Amino acid sequence: MSWKDFLNDTVRRLGAFEKEAPETFAGFGTMAECAKRDGVLGQQTKEFIALGMAVSTRCDSCIGFHVCALVKLKTTREEMIDALTMIAYRGGGPAVTYSAKALEAYDEFSA
Repeated sequence: MSWKDFLNDTVRRLGAFEKEAPETFAGFGTMAECAKRDGVLGQQTKEFIALGMAVSTRCDSCIGFHVCALVKLKTTREEMIDALTMIAYRGGGPAVTYSAKALEAYDEFSA
């Protein structure tokens, strides 16, 4: 699977849904903006938390978006693997397989 193509398709589908439910997307956007602001935790830490949730809930689209954000934040492969080992440990077998997907996405987005 191409993660870039997959995310482009996801963005297209979300855009169609947003046209039908603009208030929902506006609210979600406001919540995301507030949550992503630098505070005691930096953006990278927050994105790792979000990635852990994405892996745990087995959301491929969420994995793609948060891995892409981590690449933009200049996350190293070693940092990604370190975070994914903790995520896999806490989530068991399913989290191991979705962590492998996250690493695959990282490799594609960082190439």
